[in-house]
Amino acid sequence: MSKLTKIIKERRSVRKFSSLLPSKNLIDEVLEAGIYAASGRGKQAPILISITNKELRDTIAEENRKIGGWEGDFDPFYGAPIIILVIAPKDIPTAVYDGSLSIGNMMLKAQELGLGSCWIHRAKEEMESDLGKEILDKVGLKGDYIGIGHLALGIPDVPPEPIPERLPDRIFFID
Repeated sequence: MSKLTKIIKERRSVRKFSSLLPSKNLIDEVLEAGIYAASGRGKQAPILISITNKELRDTIAEENRKIGGWEGDFDPFYGAPIIILVIAPKDIPTAVYDGSLSIGNMMLKAQELGLGSCWIHRAKEEMESDLGKEILDKVGLKGDYIGIGHLALGIPDVPPEPIPERLPDRIFFID
């Protein structure tokens, strides 16, 4: 089995993270994998915003919790110290697909580096809120953007999950 196939098969979503922040070098490697994802017409539309500022991270988590309808102190990012917000200009027809590929690449790179990751939804709703406008202001972006997703990223605080069996009848051939 190739190294890439092993990474693909072993990658699992992590839902409990250490509060320790991985090195900037590791975070940069994950981000680099995201910007090398395939994109429609080679537009390279997805924009990746790495958030390690704890106050902003917690504000995003609270907004995400409210959008998701959870009660109390639930953290939809499972304690991950890093949130990578993936957005793209609204006028790019393939924005959601392109951003999804970026998130997928980053999840695989995180696995390769021994980091944990979990795709978290509700970025669309966040980017439509005042918080979304605040985030755009913080990074100096102007214009209309769609929120595609988040990557919760960090050091796993749980053992790796076993690889589940694949469901049958999911591959077909027409020769």
